[in-house]
Amino acid sequence: MFKLIYKFFDKLEDRVRGSLSHSPVLYSLIGGVSLVLFWQGISVVASSVPFLNTPAGGMVLIFVSVSILLMTGLFVSFFIGDTIIISGINKERKMVDKEEAELVAEFKMMNEMEKKVEEIDDIVKELQAEIHHQHDK
Repeated sequence: MFKLIYKFFDKLEDRVRGSLSHSPVLYSLIGGVSLVLFWQGISVVASSVPFLNTPAGGMVLIFVSVSILLMTGLFVSFFIGDTIIISGINKERKMVDKEEAELVAEFKMMNEMEKKVEEIDDIVKELQAEIHHQHDK
């Protein structure tokens, strides 16, 4: 039963995401409103627990939530983002600060890298076929 529900929502998500990706502003608006409503719901549930409405309870909530976020790796990822960290480590400029020629050069380089990966993939497949052929003898 759970798998059936999971598959339904997985397929629904793919269709909705595919449709909304053509309208990024609408997608952002729907996502933003939904996130605010989600956190408002969490807040309402948490406020119904008397202990959590005290300063000590608030500190417990902060400690527990930050601990979970740190353990799962979501703390930095959510608040800063992996892309910003990686670009900082690589000393890259922000996308908006790059010139068109620089972006075109990066795009070409990525296409070349993709072609090389495909070539390596083809070689690996050939080697696997050769090994299987020799193994069958």
